[in-house]
Formats: sequence, structure tokens, C-alpha cells
Amino acid sequence: MSATSQIKEIYLLPPKGEYETFTDDVHYSEKVREWGLSTTKEVKKQFLYKEKNLLYTVTVKGYEVYGKENDQNTIIIEFQDGSLTCIHPAYLKEMQASSFGKGTFTEAAAAPAAASVAENKETDATPVKRTEKVNEGNNKNEKKEKPVKLELPEDKVHFTAAVKQFAFSWNNFNEENDEVIVLEDVRIEQENPIDVGLSWCSHSKTLKKFELQPGDILEFDGKIVRKKLPKAKDAEEEFIVSEPVHYKINNPSKIKKR
Repeated sequence: MSATSQIKEIYLLPPKGEYETFTDDVHYSEKVREWGLSTTKEVKKQFLYKEKNLLYTVTVKGYEVYGKENDQNTIIIEFQDGSLTCIHPAYLKEMQASSFGKGTFTEAAAAPAAASVAENKETDATPVKRTEKVNEGNNKNEKKEKPVKLELPEDKVHFTAAVKQFAFSWNNFNEENDEVIVLEDVRIEQENPIDVGLSWCSHSKTLKKFELQPGDILEFDGKIVRKKLPKAKDAEEEFIVSEPVHYKINNPSKIKKR
């Protein structure tokens, strides 16, 4: 399905002069948790900014300090084009909820276009148009075949696979998107090999050490189960898996990148 976002204005409130930045990752993690923006073990690096029917991905650049006891903060967030704006921590936290706002948000991979800043006035920025998704092939009327239910081994087995894409998957337990890897050409290597096709697994710290890229060929041990990949919520289109993935690989180990 193709869609194009309408051009809308959002109003930015850039910081006045200098602001506090993070000394290191530990400092960043402490502040993000203090603001209630991340409760997972792996502290989030990207957040959602929602306004009207627009949706952007932003990062936390720093913060301003105010109040009699200097115990109040205003967060400085950065859009992908480098534009900065101030926002209250509680408001940014509210934006992370899937129920925030009304209507359907338009996913925008790019942040608002840079705008000229007028001194002591609010600054506006115009978001770029969302790229129209190209329809691949003319298979709309073709019936989708039901995936063949495989007889899966119960124990750990050896796999070969290729990295297809990185994606997000909705976790109902913590109500956040988790990072996952979608694998293609998954094959269980045994006396009678089993071609699985697509599978997914968590993008764990162990896997991150390999700095994987789409197209990388892997071999590893793991246990495979039938579990459909939950679709991400409020994520950029490139991080949403467009086709169903029915199998999950748990605890991959003895990983080798070819």
C-alpha cells in the first residue's frame, strides 16, 4: 500500500544558549531512567516524537536545569536533520505510548527540514514528504499459500542462515518495541536438512558484538520454536517486517560469521 504524508508545520523551541550534555553512557543511562523514558536493561537510544499526524524518530542530545533547587530538567531532543527542540520529560514519555494522540500518525523516516531560526521567537520546520512505497510485482490477486507446518526438533540444532533485516517487535510485557533480527534462508543442518525459510531472533548483546549487516551469512547452534513475530508499533517503516515470520530461534550460540 502506498501513502504520502501531507506537509505540516511543527513548532520547535530550540535551547537558549548552552545546555548540559552527557559525560558518558553511564550518565546518559542514569538520566534517561530518571526521566522514566526507559525501563529495559538495554537503555533506549531513540524515541518517538508525535505531533498532529506526524511521527519522527529523535535522540536525546542533552538537558537544561532549572528550579530553585536546580532539580528540574527540560530535555533537548535532536531530529535526524540536526534540528533541536526543548520538551518536558513527562511529555516525551507520554509520546512513547501507542495510545498517544488521536488519528493515524504518518511515519516519517526523515526529520523536519532545517528552518531558519528567528532570535527569541519560536522556530518552525517543515517535515519532508514520506517516500511513496513502490509496489513490487503485480501479485495482488494471487492467493497466499499457507505456510507448511514443519516438524521441528525439540533439542538444540545447528543452523545456517543469512541476515535479512533488522526490525522492531512489540513486547506486550514491557509495552515497548524490542530489537530483533529477521533471518532468511534458514536451514537446519542435520542428516535430513530442513529448510525453514524465514525466522527471527532477539538482537542480543552477543549478536551485537558481530556488528552484523543484511546479507551476512551465519552458522550457529540454537533451538527453534513456532512463534510468530509480533508486529512493531509506532516504528519507522524500514524497521517493520512486511511479511509474516512464523518461527523464532532462541539463544543462538557458537556463532560464526562467514
